[in-house]
Amino acid sequence: MKKLKIEIPLILPEVPNEKDQCVQELISLLQEQKGLEKVHVLEAADKGVPQLCFHYNPELISIDRVRSIARLTGASITEKIAHKLIEVEGIRHSRQARSIERNLSDLNGMIEASVSASGMVRVEFDRSQLDEATIIKALQKEGLDIPDTAVNAEKYLRSIKETEKPQKDQKSEKKPEHEEGDVEHEYAHGGLFGKNTELIFSILSGILLAIGFGFSFVDALPSWVSLSLYIGAYFFGGFYTTKEAVETVFKGGFEIDFLMLVAAIGAAILGAWSEGALLLFLFSMGHALEHYAMNKARKSIAALAKLAPKTALRKKNGKTEEIGIEKLSVGDIIVVKPNTKIPSDGVVVSGKSSVNQAPITGESVPVDKMPVEDQEKDYYNEKDISDENRVFSGTINGNNTLEVKVIKEAKDSTLSRLVKLVNEAQTQKSPTQRFTDKFEKYFVPSVLGLVVLLLGAFLVIDENFSDSFYRAMAVLVAASPCALAISTPSAVLSGVARAAKSGVLIKGGRPLEDLGVLTALAFDKTGTLTEGKPKLTKVIPLNNTDENELLKMAIAVENLSDHPLAKAVVRDGKKRLEGDSIPEATDLEAVLGKGIKATLGNDKVYIGNLELYEALDDKKPSKKIVDEIKALEAGGNTTMLIRRNSDYVGIIALMDTPRAEAKSTLEQLKKIGIKRMVMLTGDNQKVADAVAKEIGLTDAWGSLLPEEKVDAIKKLQKQESKVAMVGDGVNDAPAMANSTVGIAMGAAGSDVALETADIALMGDKLETLPFAIGLSRKAKGIIKQNLWISLGVVALLIPATILGLASIGIAVLIHEGSTLVVVFNALRLLAYKK
Repeated sequence: MKKLKIEIPLILPEVPNEKDQCVQELISLLQEQKGLEKVHVLEAADKGVPQLCFHYNPELISIDRVRSIARLTGASITEKIAHKLIEVEGIRHSRQARSIERNLSDLNGMIEASVSASGMVRVEFDRSQLDEATIIKALQKEGLDIPDTAVNAEKYLRSIKETEKPQKDQKSEKKPEHEEGDVEHEYAHGGLFGKNTELIFSILSGILLAIGFGFSFVDALPSWVSLSLYIGAYFFGGFYTTKEAVETVFKGGFEIDFLMLVAAIGAAILGAWSEGALLLFLFSMGHALEHYAMNKARKSIAALAKLAPKTALRKKNGKTEEIGIEKLSVGDIIVVKPNTKIPSDGVVVSGKSSVNQAPITGESVPVDKMPVEDQEKDYYNEKDISDENRVFSGTINGNNTLEVKVIKEAKDSTLSRLVKLVNEAQTQKSPTQRFTDKFEKYFVPSVLGLVVLLLGAFLVIDENFSDSFYRAMAVLVAASPCALAISTPSAVLSGVARAAKSGVLIKGGRPLEDLGVLTALAFDKTGTLTEGKPKLTKVIPLNNTDENELLKMAIAVENLSDHPLAKAVVRDGKKRLEGDSIPEATDLEAVLGKGIKATLGNDKVYIGNLELYEALDDKKPSKKIVDEIKALEAGGNTTMLIRRNSDYVGIIALMDTPRAEAKSTLEQLKKIGIKRMVMLTGDNQKVADAVAKEIGLTDAWGSLLPEEKVDAIKKLQKQESKVAMVGDGVNDAPAMANSTVGIAMGAAGSDVALETADIALMGDKLETLPFAIGLSRKAKGIIKQNLWISLGVVALLIPATILGLASIGIAVLIHEGSTLVVVFNALRLLAYKK
């Protein structure tokens, strides 16, 4: 297993030294992450800045992820280590991607490189040894196109401001290379017929092969006519295969293209021109169709980036002007006309409308939007913005005009970050893909060894050299693992694309595969299984008090308090009173942790828990009142006992109520085979049990501190093996890191949730969880099918060709057919239904 050790400077604002508690908190949080073996701080010594040293496995975690986690604790890792995501054009298949990946990894200063056949390149490198210009040149040397649009998209998507300056420099250096017209540009990078050159060459090869084969049956024509057509078929079918094979050999490697080329040359030497031409025709056609199929999945992802409009109507000094979205600043007011896309993340300051949020959150029903109460407030750093006030870039406005206050620049918008993370997910390899890569690494040399042995078969058995040579070439074709190479990446790409379309962000192949094998789910309570805010559930008048009178009294007093429970009483109480006037209370006095008291008219009003009245005076509540309060609390309610002067006049109960969809969602999860569903909460056990009983959980573990949730996850993993933690991505980050898969709710409104989770449910919708698990299981099933098909074909064809039961022609047909079968099998994921 590949492991690396990295030392980078650590900056912790306002921290006196590396032994401070903040540093220890950072280290403990990092050590909880999968893939980090050891984290420690080296003394500052002569370097002036303490060095954060971590030993990690780049197959399981990227430096960009470590940086995000570090920032959660208020730390900033200086930009010694750079992380770039570059979109390229010209990668035709997964084997070429792997070759490019190896060559990039050989660059001095490259920490990790990952290349997807869909055209995304992710690199992490040491700035002191390597710069982006060198990486761009290395990619161009591989014959790839890095268009200006890709560089601009990278700038647009970047969320780390410190890295912008080098990127600007790169663009100014590169720009002259791409000033030609589109036709010349495509000719330079695609070939004679532009980007479709390979497909057209393949078709020409097939046409020449078919005509040549037909002419071979015409006795009146000389044999050289068919031979000339076969040679033409060789040229067009073998052009790209030869190009790639030669490039690979010069770099000291052997790929499948080389094996195919040797087999085709061998067939020609034996005079089997038609079989050699068939091999090159089908191999080139397979490549071209594979490229087409991968592009189909890629376009599904690229459609995300096109969701945001390129311009916005900015309202300034009473005038409206159209500007590019990259010129929008935080605090700008933009006008969104009916039935148009919203250009930026923001809050509504004027107008009411319904907004289709499906492109971002996957919600099928439009969400009603209304203006915020305080239009002058700075919402940039506001964490808890109501869904009815917040809008996202790329969503679609309904029938009314809205005015929106921008809260994020274009490059920091939820859509930008979503596109960046989805693109990055394409480069994250799954466990199955890592297995197939390792398998091929040893398999291809083994095949070459077998071929050498078969070439010498005529020395051992009674046959001609030409027969031995033909058999060896047939085995070369049969053993080439083309289908194996594409089987997993095509499924991962399709799965990630399909999930993103429904508002589920899956960060790569590993979580996509892991999600499908889960047997247990652990849930945070507040905001995940429940609404996340207390609601007024019971109003119980005592001693002949009128219910409305009791509510007015409670609202008047609680109106003076900023406590969340007080706000809930005021909000829900006013709804119940339906516009009745509320008296004004004065002289508020808070008793910490127990309650409040205030003056209402000539009366003294007390509102609080039983402890408030224990220490107040001798006038204690009756046993009947105490029993009623304890019964309510046992049911998960938070209670407030209200006293006016010396009389106990009523009880108010509040509760963080379960989400409306929680019960039905958990029932669906049970039906699809999730055995255990456990709630982890800091609330007391009685509250936990009450919620669990109401919504149908199998277990409820209460009174847990955040660090105790980590222990709970570890305990659950010992019992169930595969466990996911579902939370909000903030205080649940350590528990998520220890689970098999970390799943964040409501990630569209939370940068932290987007960064920390393996899977992010963009909408704050629990009901998307069964869809995500179902999709993962489908993807896992398709990956298994593809592996069986690809390995099965190789396992059958090798002995069949060795024994002479299959000719080169049959081997080619079955071999290339299996490649196309696994690709189009993977594309079925794009059509997966909820």
